[in-house]
Amino acid sequence: MVVDTKLYEILGVAPDAHVSEIKKQYKKLARQFHPDKAGVETEEKFKEISFAHEILTNPEKRELYDRYGEKGLMEGGMGHGMEDIFSHIFGGHGAGGLFGGFGPFGMGGGMGMGGRRRHQKRRGEDTVHTLKVTLEDLHNGKTSKLKLTKKVICDICKGVGGKGNAVQKCYSCDGHGYKISIQPLGPGMVQQVQRVCPDCQGDGELIDARKKCKECNGKKVCEEKKILEVQVDKGMKEGQKITFRGEGDQQPGVETGDVVIVLQQLPHDLFSRHGDDLTMNLKIGLTEALCGFKIPIQHLDNRELLITSQPGKVIEPGCKRVILNEGMPLHRNPFEKGHLYIEFDVIFPPNNYLITEKLKELEKVLPARETSMEPDLTDDDTYEVDLVNFDETSYKKESRSRDAYREDEDEEMEGGHHAHGPGVQCATQ
Repeated sequence: MVVDTKLYEILGVAPDAHVSEIKKQYKKLARQFHPDKAGVETEEKFKEISFAHEILTNPEKRELYDRYGEKGLMEGGMGHGMEDIFSHIFGGHGAGGLFGGFGPFGMGGGMGMGGRRRHQKRRGEDTVHTLKVTLEDLHNGKTSKLKLTKKVICDICKGVGGKGNAVQKCYSCDGHGYKISIQPLGPGMVQQVQRVCPDCQGDGELIDARKKCKECNGKKVCEEKKILEVQVDKGMKEGQKITFRGEGDQQPGVETGDVVIVLQQLPHDLFSRHGDDLTMNLKIGLTEALCGFKIPIQHLDNRELLITSQPGKVIEPGCKRVILNEGMPLHRNPFEKGHLYIEFDVIFPPNNYLITEKLKELEKVLPARETSMEPDLTDDDTYEVDLVNFDETSYKKESRSRDAYREDEDEEMEGGHHAHGPGVQCATQ
């Protein structure tokens, strides 16, 4: 979730726009509002456009702005000379306001003029969840409800863990949460070893058991059920992330992380996806391949596509055809689509499906043979052989058996075994 969208609105782009889109839009607006072309009255507008472009094309500045808005830019140290444009875009601030107290414009310790950046909270880890979606969901869009359990700061003790002075600094580790010990390595050699404090378990503080908060039992946080509505947009892809800002587990004194939803596409029975294109395999008979066909296919949006091949247009086995603009919708631009590719498998009829007389009739309408049916069998160099079905597994076994037999023969010959020599055993005893 973007905290402030004013800079995006100035350029007329979406908060998740790519840098290339931002640059393209900037060039378009800069040509339109440049003072040298449009006049001095557009100077302020041109400054706004240039400022928005500078922030949104810089990864670090854009991240600060997306997460913290105007305040994030100031505390991130934008430098002197930018106060006017800040005030113009975001509105003026008094001496005690945001500009007067923080950043390079006040005495709050920003990065400007050699100041030191103000200490920021440690950020908690993001929580990542997988959402399984079908190809139909990614094609049509869908809103899914995801039920999560998250940790929230205890509302009774406000994240303290107990009443009054229940929480005390751990004197065993002096509130650091760890202890340093000296471990000898050898004569005159030692090393420092850092270990988690066994008394406070790394918290740096102890809570009086009698004063513990009964709601959270001194843990400072409680578990809460949360239902997130995840909007899966048309055209989203496998592995794409949907982020819910600040919806992660809460901890006292720590900036809350995000909940990140990662899309996982389930396999589809008919279609497979390749970028924005779809591919499907279609089996047809020999009659359809030669004489044409009309086959209905149900698309992902429940429309029925009537796939047609005109008579006389032959579909070869393994060929591929394309239907334009019937693939996946483009993300953020669902009115444009990829293509649908169809790979054909031509199924031939079984053996002996026609009697000989019928085959002769069929042969009359088929193209003429390219090879002669009457070879010269009187030639001594002509041998008639039969075709048999090929089984790769048995063929490999036969080859290995033959190779082994030949190896045995070679070993016998190398060992000096001859038909009538020593070492030859008689076939009959």
